[in-house]
Amino acid sequence: MFENKVVMITGGTGTFGSILARRFYNLYPKLRKIIIYSRDEYKQDKLFESFGRPKPNKQLRFFIGDVRDRSRLTMAMSGVDYVVHAAAMKQVPACEYNPLEAKKTNVDGAANIIEAAIETGVKQVVALSTDKAVNPINLYGTTKLLAEKLFINANTLGKKVTKFSVVRYGNVLGSRGSVLNTFREQAEMGVLLVTDRRMTRFWWTVDQAVDFVMLALRAMEGGEILVPKLRSATVKNVAIAVCEECRIRYTGIRPGEKLHEVLISPEEVCRTYEVPEMYIVVPDTSFFDFNFSVEIWDKVPNNFKYSSLDVLIEDIVVLKNLIEGINEK
Repeated sequence: MFENKVVMITGGTGTFGSILARRFYNLYPKLRKIIIYSRDEYKQDKLFESFGRPKPNKQLRFFIGDVRDRSRLTMAMSGVDYVVHAAAMKQVPACEYNPLEAKKTNVDGAANIIEAAIETGVKQVVALSTDKAVNPINLYGTTKLLAEKLFINANTLGKKVTKFSVVRYGNVLGSRGSVLNTFREQAEMGVLLVTDRRMTRFWWTVDQAVDFVMLALRAMEGGEILVPKLRSATVKNVAIAVCEECRIRYTGIRPGEKLHEVLISPEEVCRTYEVPEMYIVVPDTSFFDFNFSVEIWDKVPNNFKYSSLDVLIEDIVVLKNLIEGINEK
């Protein structure tokens, strides 16, 4: 599938993007080019260094650019076959306090990705979304919901050469800004700060996220939302798994936070299907002329629920093993 093809990753120097780039680099030596698109020249240089600064650098290409800049995106996407759109403002409080900036990056940036991909004839685009886009109560989730809608609708635009799909998932343990990293730092002081003892979240590792996006590129038909089968845990139990002997202090829920997250809303259940690796949410807009493979998918039952309260990992040992696996890497 990827032989002699060009892949572009926006947000390519982030935790997810950099590991995805390395996965492509290691698994597909016949991949023609991997384009890392991001704003930070220092992070790009450090990532290039982590690859051993290969010379001549035929396969790796670094583009300084912002997803807010459509003309730069169009230039970067020239000749690209596959795009993974990982660039975003992701921190809930930062989006709450900087709503216009969140909109420019997460919504306008999505529109720019779509227009540039259609203009340059990209084959497939996978956009990363979040559980916070489901019934959103905060700015971050609202911008990602809008982005989801834009990407799904994009399948009706232009000559319909480019296929767009969305991957929606939960918290990535160990990623930049992850609570896991915060707990590790706080553990040195002996006190872990948790917002609410009841709070639950979906969790998986960055390697699992990368595996799923690679699968999504192979499985996508265009127009669907692909949702992995994740487990959840209370934030309190994650804290205990990091440092069992530490004291926990509860600080209260921050602006824009929910107690529990949802990956598939009750309203989406009627158009949700299951295959062994994932759930697939098909569009509800009647003017979409899609031909999904629903005849080989299993329809989820009408009483299906997928919130972080429904799939809890209660065993601290399981969480510890998950975290220790991340530490070893």
